[in-house]
Amino acid sequence: MSSYRLPLVGFVLPLVNGDVQAAEDVVQETMLRGWQHAAELEPEHAGSWLHTVAHNIAISTYQRRRRARPPEVPLDENALPVIDDGLDRLHDAWLVANALNSITPRHRDVLIELFYQHRSVAEVAALLHIPEGTVRSRCFYGLRALRKELERRGITRP
Repeated sequence: MSSYRLPLVGFVLPLVNGDVQAAEDVVQETMLRGWQHAAELEPEHAGSWLHTVAHNIAISTYQRRRRARPPEVPLDENALPVIDDGLDRLHDAWLVANALNSITPRHRDVLIELFYQHRSVAEVAALLHIPEGTVRSRCFYGLRALRKELERRGITRP
């Protein structure tokens, strides 16, 4: 019967949401019942019998745990303290910097000067030796390319 243990654990794991300890408990109970009925079991049907018993135990255990669990209380998100350790901002900056590196240098240069160096359109135009209209155009298309790149990476606006 011990040759059935590992296959049963693998069978039960999805039924108990990946909880290894719960799966082991179900398999242990299944094996106990198998030993209790060993005289009645035919070797060629023992595997399917054990799988059926394991399935039933896992389901009844899940239902028992659901009934025992207290009802969930919705949290008021405004009541939770806001913790700003800077990691979210650092992560966001890293994501944007990586995405910036994937757009054209012409667009990237304009965006960096406008948004990171806080320069005006006129200042960027003078610095890059291009007309102000070109700065605005590169900003528009650069932001669009940046947005597409972030979306391609799975980052979307809230």
